[in-house]
Amino acid sequence: MIKYAIKRVLLLIPILLAVSVIVYTLLDLAPGSIVESMVSEGMTQEQLEALMKQYNLDKPVLYRYGLYMLKLFQGDLGKSDYTGLSVWSIYISRLPNTLELALASLIFGASFSIPLGILAARKAGTLIDNAVTLVTLIGMSMPGFWLGLLFLLQFALRWPILPAGGNDHGIRSVILPAICSGFMLMATATRQTRSSMLDQLNADYLRTARAKGVPEKVVIRKHALRNALIPILTTLGGNLCFAISGSAVIESVFTWPGVGRTAVEAVVSRDVTMTMGTTIMTTVLYVLIQLGVDLMYAMVDPRIKSQYANPNRRRRRTA
Repeated sequence: MIKYAIKRVLLLIPILLAVSVIVYTLLDLAPGSIVESMVSEGMTQEQLEALMKQYNLDKPVLYRYGLYMLKLFQGDLGKSDYTGLSVWSIYISRLPNTLELALASLIFGASFSIPLGILAARKAGTLIDNAVTLVTLIGMSMPGFWLGLLFLLQFALRWPILPAGGNDHGIRSVILPAICSGFMLMATATRQTRSSMLDQLNADYLRTARAKGVPEKVVIRKHALRNALIPILTTLGGNLCFAISGSAVIESVFTWPGVGRTAVEAVVSRDVTMTMGTTIMTTVLYVLIQLGVDLMYAMVDPRIKSQYANPNRRRRRTA
């Protein structure tokens, strides 16, 4: 298992190269630059050229990209073109807020999706199943920004019981963005739980367990859910990655001071260094979370754990 984890971590290198090339190329093709936000009416042509030279905008894009990657492989994410602050310090200061929001949405989504999915699978074809399916379709179809605006109108303006944005009110600040982000997570995870449980509920080993007198709650929780847990973990892990990497919309709607909002502000101000830093660090976090989900498979299913075992140890067990 350790060898597998090392291989997955080493795959970060080509992934980061591909992501950096794509993002840097798109930023270069986009109209405007950081210099345009600094131009004033009284600026002379010499001062403008000095600014262009300061940010290496007078050099080809390959030169600028190579210079950035050289610093990156030395462990330097650079300084923000707009504020002059360290990209690493800005990212680390905003990352806890993003993780807090992502974990809150994951807890909200998982706590509702798994029971609803099990209920829908046990009541397949009934009115309860159709109601759960309708809720999940609404959650999967409704855009996050639209749901966030509805929450703000209802619970921050008409009924001013929750703050409209920011993170200055403790746990009350995280309720609306967590529900908004977790509602979409709940919809996809509920569908996956229902589908996985339907495949297990009619299996022969469950009939045998029931015939032996095992209580139905134990049959569902210990046998059926455990065997259906791998696709559910895949969905929850993917949604956690999406909540971290795709949180820009939710954070912008609720003015949440996280990494996603920082990336949006960097793109708007054409801050190439800040945009590249947030994108690369989020990519690293994304891959590490996916690695953690893969390693959790071995904890859930002993058959997967045996695949990671040493071949010599596997032969001894077989003998």
